[in-house]
Amino acid sequence: MNVHVALLHYPVYNRQGEIIVSSVTNLDIHDIARAALTYGVSRFYLVTPLEDQLKLIQRLLSHWREGPGSARHPERKMALGLVTAAASLAEVVGIIKTDCGQKPELLVTSASQADATLSYSEARERIKQGKPVLILFGTGWGLTKEVLAMADSTLAPIRGSSDYNHLSVRSAVAIILDRLMGSIKER
Repeated sequence: MNVHVALLHYPVYNRQGEIIVSSVTNLDIHDIARAALTYGVSRFYLVTPLEDQLKLIQRLLSHWREGPGSARHPERKMALGLVTAAASLAEVVGIIKTDCGQKPELLVTSASQADATLSYSEARERIKQGKPVLILFGTGWGLTKEVLAMADSTLAPIRGSSDYNHLSVRSAVAIILDRLMGSIKER
């Protein structure tokens, strides 16, 4: 499959609706990389413009890919092998375009039903076509309007059985990957 996932730390909103750069978290890196490998994602991008955060990501990845963590946890080494740090969404799109020979289709996620333009079954059909697809997830309080406007499509939001709707991004990524790529061969 030619599916890529990006976790944007900028530009995202804070709870006051201001555009911010959110902090990279160790749990997001590990858990999303493991979900990405489980579901056959080609690459998982961490996007932050902050140089110190990019260095932190590289240090963490080095520990698990070549350092002491690589021998102790080879499964984690495999998962973290999917991770690429990037300074911007434009950089990610450029990498995919170079690697795949074409610009990826951008699918964004949003908790708002009003933004939805694509069902999961429609998105699965697009994935089966084999063209590169980049699924964007936001940290903080979500992707900015500018990022949402760049998208080719917006996936339907995750809805539970209660009115509570504030999943961690790690949980949202896992649910969405399962909906899009879980047992895709059998569907």
